[in-house]
Amino acid sequence: MILKRYIWAALWALLILVLCAIPGRDLPQVEWLEILQFDKWVHASLFFILFYLFARAGVLRWIVFASCVIYGALLEVMQDLVFVDRSFDILDEIANSFGAMMGWLLYSKFDNLMIKMNPWRK
Repeated sequence: MILKRYIWAALWALLILVLCAIPGRDLPQVEWLEILQFDKWVHASLFFILFYLFARAGVLRWIVFASCVIYGALLEVMQDLVFVDRSFDILDEIANSFGAMMGWLLYSKFDNLMIKMNPWRK
């Protein structure tokens, strides 16, 4: 069961990598989304879920948090140096770290909610 949890966490991390690698010209350019800073909420949500999945798999929370912050920073550097039409954005890294921090702070409450919502629980 724990291996299955690691797989979901690893797949989520891979999804984040793929999303960050999408060329900038292929991303939607909607002005009202920029006003709401929608992009930052997406970053925070992705890293909140990433934190949750790895913590749920049994990794120590401080290790998960540090890994999320480092992973987010590396993705931002890769966007600047490797990916097409993308650039480093410190506010994206702050949003990534914020999402991971919220994951750490809300892990227990979120985990209890997810368990209660599971229709197959005993």
